Formats: sequence, C-alpha cells, structure tokens
Amino acid sequence: MNAYTEAHAEAYPAEYLAGIDLYNEGEFHAAHDAWEERWRDDCGAREKLFLQALIQSAVVFHHIEIGRRGAARRMYGMAKEKFARLGARRFMSLDIEDYLARLDGALRWLEDAEDPREVEPPEFTPPRIILLPELMEYD
Repeated sequence: MNAYTEAHAEAYPAEYLAGIDLYNEGEFHAAHDAWEERWRDDCGAREKLFLQALIQSAVVFHHIEIGRRGAARRMYGMAKEKFARLGARRFMSLDIEDYLARLDGALRWLEDAEDPREVEPPEFTPPRIILLPELMEYD
C-alpha cells in the first residue's frame, strides 16, 4: 500500500512526503532531516508543531537503534506532548489518533519499563505512516 497519492504529492511540501518515505523505510535519522528542512522553512506555527512531533517520533526509533533507550523514552514523551498541543485528530492527511495508538502499541515496553536503559527491546515494528485519502488544509 502506498503511503500517499499523487494528489498528496501535488498538495503537500516535498520534504513532508520525503520524510514519510524515509520513515517508512526505517531511515529515521534521514526522515528527521527531511522534516527538519521543511520545519526550518517559513511554514505556519501549526505545521511547525506537527513537523516537530513527527521529527521527535522518528528520533525515538533512531535512539532505540543506537541503544539510547532513556533518551528514546524522553523523546517519545516530547512527541506526544507536541501532538496533544496541536489539538488535531488529523493534520496534513495524517490520522494522528491512529498513528499515536500504533506508536503506543510499538513502544509500550519503553513506557512500562521502570528504567528503559535496563530493558532489552522486544521485537516490534515501527508503525508505517499512510496518509488518509482526503487532502487537508494546513498553515
């Protein structure tokens, strides 16, 4: 299943979609870089907050890959706080509620651990990002 459609490609910034592609390929640091490139542009405040939450959610998996589970848990909390502050169920065609639920499923072990630095990560799969068919306004 494709992460997004041709209509999405015409409507949304290239860096946003490149970040989605990289994230879905497991290239979390590269996804961070793509989204950060857009975040540094002159985009609106809500888009900046949304992109920062996505960046932080990708960095969680990068930290896990390099063995920094304590940093991963802190970053996950920061990402969830940014998504909550955005106050949108959906933004730029991403179903945020669904994405967060799937993140929670993949990362429950990280949050449940008394000290995440002492826990060996179980097998888990980062959730894929697949955009909803309908296009949405963003600022």
